[in-house]
Amino acid sequence: MAGQNNSDYQTYYVPEQSSMAILTASSMALLVIGVASGMNSMTFGDGSGSWFLFFAGLIMLLGTLAVWFTTTIKENLKGMNSEQLKRSYRIGMQWFIFSEVMFFAGFFGALFYVRQFAGPWLSGELESSILWGGFTFDWPLLTTPQDALGGVDAQMKLGRVANNGVFTGAHESMAFPGWGELTHWLPFWNTLFLVTSSVTLEFSHHALKANKRSAMNLWLAATLALAVLFVCCQYKEYHEAFVDYGLTLKSGIYGSTFFILTGFHGFHVCMGAIMLLVQFIRSVKGKHFTPEDHFGFEASSWYWHFVDVVWLFLMLVVYLY
Repeated sequence: MAGQNNSDYQTYYVPEQSSMAILTASSMALLVIGVASGMNSMTFGDGSGSWFLFFAGLIMLLGTLAVWFTTTIKENLKGMNSEQLKRSYRIGMQWFIFSEVMFFAGFFGALFYVRQFAGPWLSGELESSILWGGFTFDWPLLTTPQDALGGVDAQMKLGRVANNGVFTGAHESMAFPGWGELTHWLPFWNTLFLVTSSVTLEFSHHALKANKRSAMNLWLAATLALAVLFVCCQYKEYHEAFVDYGLTLKSGIYGSTFFILTGFHGFHVCMGAIMLLVQFIRSVKGKHFTPEDHFGFEASSWYWHFVDVVWLFLMLVVYLY
């Protein structure tokens, strides 16, 4: 438009060309291939090098992100980031969390399909009599179709080779044991830790916006402590599942869905805790963040609340329903 001054426009800093995005994508590919191959090797064997790929991808990913985020933080501290660029960061983080929602939606959808359709179909009159010899579907599934036939040897003798490997159901499920055993039920404590951690994180956020750095650091440290308690409690739960209940990835669809859903959630808890730890170190050591400019803290808090909400859904569909 005639007469319009360029000063009316906001300066938009364009970062230099970087290989960080390609390195991040490559490390993610290695990580996913490694974990998928490693999990398959638990059933089919011959998974040499799988976990090496996983850890190589994980180390490469963490290193790449550390370099990338350090560069981004330095640019922001130098005042290079305009409000428009900061807005794009927020939109990017929101899309990232949405992609994580879709990631978990896929696994929740698989669990729903098994429980509402595939399982009842296998225990139907025709399928049960022809394929699995009287198999009855119930959830949690402690008696696998293979168990219903009398084990893998009986399955092979009958010529019903519908899968490979041995799939023996667990002795006991991880479901809600009743109100009398509530305080001995580990998922109850995990829920308490995560819900409380979201509250302490909000206190930390409000303290930051009120420019009370000491209070912010204190509440953030409490959030990190609760995150560590959650991970320790989940480790104890997994040990109990493996050793006492016989629940493993080879325990049929109940074992696989249980460990995939809770395991990936636990991984995301660790990711969220690392993000919050970085913000804690930045605040304590670098005195970063102001009431007006604290996107790193804000993005990490969004992610942590997302992890908390996912756990509530897990409690409902994995443990309670």
